[in-house]
Parts: sequence; structure tokens; C-alpha cells
Amino acid sequence: MLALVALCVNLGQWQWDKAARKAAAQALLEARTHEPPLGLPASLVADAESFRYRRVAVRGQYRVAGQILLDNQTLGARVGYRVLTPFVIAGGAVEVMVDRGWIPADADRARLPDVAVPPAPTILVGTAMLPSDKHFALGADAAPPGGNARWQFLDLPRYAREARATLQPLVVRLDPEQPGGFLRVWPRPDERIERHRAYAFQWFGFAASAMGIWAWFGFRRSA
Repeated sequence: MLALVALCVNLGQWQWDKAARKAAAQALLEARTHEPPLGLPASLVADAESFRYRRVAVRGQYRVAGQILLDNQTLGARVGYRVLTPFVIAGGAVEVMVDRGWIPADADRARLPDVAVPPAPTILVGTAMLPSDKHFALGADAAPPGGNARWQFLDLPRYAREARATLQPLVVRLDPEQPGGFLRVWPRPDERIERHRAYAFQWFGFAASAMGIWAWFGFRRSA
């Protein structure tokens, strides 16, 4: 009984902590949304965490080759891709990946959409995001970076190796009002937070029930 109670309490605490982390991430995003954009340097940033959720401005030009279509991205009930395009920062050779938004997938999944890349130098504004290191693939990648390539998840170190690029350790999500993008309905950091809290209460309830049942039968035996 003690082992069961300890397990249920630990699982409940795990779900509660996940909800707390999501709530803190959402609060940080909302607080930094109202801050003026920071300039993203042409040299590699030493502390990527300090840029999390910060609005950034960066001057340079999209690189035509090496665009990634991130597969299995849903919007509502539709399946599509997120368009990730390398952007060469002016003043050096460092690049940053720019998430330009969502596009629908073709009916023929074997054929990749032809997604144009803006050719002119520009200044873009977006939100700095740190990509997840938890990867789950539903299929094989279509091609290495060189043209439009379909990837199952974004692996920045892998991309840097295969594209032979010096890459900032973050991704810029293009602001909705910025040109050159697609549908930009970004997921919230606190998505499904209520589900985590509900799971936590369930596990805590299981622990309380186990203790109640044990106390009841212990009382019955001693009576």
C-alpha cells in the first residue's frame, strides 16, 4: 500500500510540475511579447536561453537553397507543413532559421509543394524560440538540405552539419504582420495545461483512495 501511494503521489506531482512549467512559460512569453525587439547579432549568441520568447529584429537575406518543410503539422483538421527558411544575417556568415508559418499539404503526399523564397534583403521581426530536443518521427526525411526538403523534426545541429552552415541555436517565428510568411497560428506554451492538472488530481485521488481502503480494512480487522 505504501509503495502504491508513493507511486501515485509521484505521478501526480510529475503532472502538476508539468502544468506549472507550462504556466511559467506562457507567463514569460506574454511578458516578453510587449518588450521592444532586440537586435539579433551576426555572431553566434553565447546564451540561447536568454533569448527565449524574446522579440528580435534581424537584418539580412533569405537563402534560397536549404529550405525545410516540417512534416505532420496540423492546423484545425488539416495536415500540412511548417516552412523553415535559412536567413543569412547581414554583417557575417551566421544564419538563423526562420519559421515562416504553415501551408497545407498536397493531396499527393509524395510531391512537395513549391514554396517561394523572398529574394530581396530585408529586416524581419519575430519571436526567438528554442527548438525541442524531444524528437519523434512518423516517417523518413525526403532529402538533405539543398532545395525544399521534408523533415520530420527540426534538428539544428544536424542541419548545420549537412548544410555546412554556421547556425544560431534558435529559431525565429515570423511575426504575423511581417511579409513573406504564411499562416501563423502559433501553439501556446500552456496548451493542454488543464489536462495535466486533471491527471495530477486523478493520481492524488488514487493515493487517497488507497490509503482510505487500507484504513477501512485495517479498522474492520481490529474491530
